[in-house]
Amino acid sequence: MKRIHHYFISLVTISILCITQGIQSIQAQNTQNDSSKIYLPEAMTINMDSLLNEWKANNYIFPDTTCALPNVNPDYDTITYVKRLSRIPAVMELPYNDIVRKYIDQYTIKQRSSVAYMLGAGNFYIPLFEEALDQHGLPLELKYLPIIESALNPVAKSKVGATGLWQFMLATGQRYGLEVNSVVDDRCDPLKSTQAAARFLKDLYNIYGDWSLVIAAYNCGPGNVNKAIHRAGGVKDYWAIYPYLPSETRGYVPAFIAANYVMNYYCEHNICPMKTKMPIATDTVVVTRDVHLDQITAYCNIEKESIKSLNPQYKTNIIPGNSAPRVLRMTQQAILEFVEHEDSIYAYRAEELITRRQTVTPAKASVTSTTPYKKKTTTTYKKSKYYSKKKTYSKKKSKSKRR
Repeated sequence: MKRIHHYFISLVTISILCITQGIQSIQAQNTQNDSSKIYLPEAMTINMDSLLNEWKANNYIFPDTTCALPNVNPDYDTITYVKRLSRIPAVMELPYNDIVRKYIDQYTIKQRSSVAYMLGAGNFYIPLFEEALDQHGLPLELKYLPIIESALNPVAKSKVGATGLWQFMLATGQRYGLEVNSVVDDRCDPLKSTQAAARFLKDLYNIYGDWSLVIAAYNCGPGNVNKAIHRAGGVKDYWAIYPYLPSETRGYVPAFIAANYVMNYYCEHNICPMKTKMPIATDTVVVTRDVHLDQITAYCNIEKESIKSLNPQYKTNIIPGNSAPRVLRMTQQAILEFVEHEDSIYAYRAEELITRRQTVTPAKASVTSTTPYKKKTTTTYKKSKYYSKKKTYSKKKSKSKRR
């Protein structure tokens, strides 16, 4: 009987081992299959037409018709890519592998037009990024992070609600001091969002001490990165935890490396940057009252779309100065005109344009009948004599029974 019992236990143990090995084999095969795929960040799937529809792009960014480079992507060997990446002056690791190569090909072959656009748009935004990163002592190569986040579109909004150049989720943006409500969204403010992103990246580096892990955590959150590190046996290395990360994050660091590559070596791939006509020098003024864009354009000789483009954080045509002092950015000439005619601007068509009422008097109901209102009387019913007699009779009857 003992032999049969031991034999049965052995069979169960062998079966469990076979099942476990089978599961591990399937998982390994799935990981291998996943490594052959690339998961494009959402910004890498944005249609080129949607980028060019932005007012700033229509007015200040245009194709270089004088570019004589052939629209052909040259093929280079592995050694060339490795050497080029190693020559980029960067604190961060920018290694090369087959996955990184696929993202480089994505930029240099399939998204050549988007790269040309971002090279032009970078003239507006890259200096802002560099200044903030330098102020916080962060690697300057992080200036290319918004390329894979938003394709340098300050009003970009992802499917899950991440918004702005740096694609802040609402809660994270508010945690880093960005105001988000029905009328203002500081995530779309290039200056404020860049400062918030620099502080967020610095905090993440204090946690991980590794820039590749910082970038991964910026994309999917520290919780997912911590889970991946745990599943990889505690190894704090991006490429070691790669198969344990969410699928979209697996492509995030390789795409960042590819963005650094293409922004440095676009000429070697025959990509012509779009030309940029920088806007006239701008300045700011603090608005302390609600003001409609139509009120501003009436006195300041500036287009409404220009104001919107320079102030993408305001979600409506009204700048809500009543709730808090607001910064308004315009051309220097428009700012001078605003200061000169400020009282007239606030007064212009104010009752028509500023329609949000501060006090309201409720209307009184009109009397439709001359008959005075009479209060309805309530009838009080007394107990009938029959009911009293009946009740008395019942008591007498009950007493006779007890006897």
